[in-house]
Amino acid sequence: MAVLTAVNQLEDRRQPTTTVEGWRRFVEVDSTDFELLPDSDWSALTEHERTVYDEARIAHHAELVVVTTSAIQEITNEGRLLTLLNQRENGARRGLIVSGAAATGKTTAIKQLGRLHELRVRARFPGSERIPVVYVTAPPKGSPRKLAMEFARFLGLPAITSRANATDIADAVCQILIDVHCDIVIVDELHNINMATTVGEDYSDHMKYFTEHLPATFIYAGIDIERSGMFTGVRGKQLAGRCVLVNTGPFPYHDEWKQLVAGMESALRLHHHEPGSLTMLAKYLHHRTGGMIGSLSHLIRAAAIRAILSGTEAITEAAMDKVRIDHAADSSARRTSSRR
Repeated sequence: MAVLTAVNQLEDRRQPTTTVEGWRRFVEVDSTDFELLPDSDWSALTEHERTVYDEARIAHHAELVVVTTSAIQEITNEGRLLTLLNQRENGARRGLIVSGAAATGKTTAIKQLGRLHELRVRARFPGSERIPVVYVTAPPKGSPRKLAMEFARFLGLPAITSRANATDIADAVCQILIDVHCDIVIVDELHNINMATTVGEDYSDHMKYFTEHLPATFIYAGIDIERSGMFTGVRGKQLAGRCVLVNTGPFPYHDEWKQLVAGMESALRLHHHEPGSLTMLAKYLHHRTGGMIGSLSHLIRAAAIRAILSGTEAITEAAMDKVRIDHAADSSARRTSSRR
């Protein structure tokens, strides 16, 4: 039964967090705490039982664990502080922008901020129909209307006619979000907005419209925002004057990196893996991934799943050498090796 539950949890998590149903499942479902069978019971499994058991472990490693890094801690602390500051604010509310290179944990951090806030609200108001957090992504090559539609889609609003303009949709969305006591609005992929274009300026104006008509704290995230021209011009300067900026980046090879590897290793559920052996490879892992948490997570999870599929049931350096990760991390590792 526990095995089937773990598999079902994986299926639930496939719903996008850009809908209210998907977001609620993300908030509600904890990482699978999978218990390994004793070796004697594991050996006695039938072929069918072994398949189901392995699929459950694959589901577990597909999710693995979110390790609370210093970046996640800083972003959740700043986000909570701003939410508390804004709750009595009648004027311009302060927001938070998370900026950094790809694979540095921006999306994970802002989602954890939203999840923790929603869990606090649920604890305070059990059984209520509140929607305390909204999570949307800025659509590429979008328009103000497309951005408004992202909010409508999250809420599951009925199909909006083609005659409805961006302001009409925004007004309907804002009224609903006020009624359901929305506290935090998360807008991911902010780098999709090109402020150097007329459409980008309209986009920015429309986001400002949302912030002025919705009593919520806005959290933004994107790739290298401060270098993308987002803070230039009148609109950019206004955004910069209203938002706190937190940067994410690669982890240096230091104690926190080793703790990060150890935290991921503690979540492994492999029958022949020697505890501590992955942590001993922390320097190798830093070289392979360039200190990028997204690349590290991919490498460890993929190696764990391969260990189950191959029957080796352990993660070794040789096994990880065969795992392909993102091109950016692989290119960085090759450049570092060529300089040695």
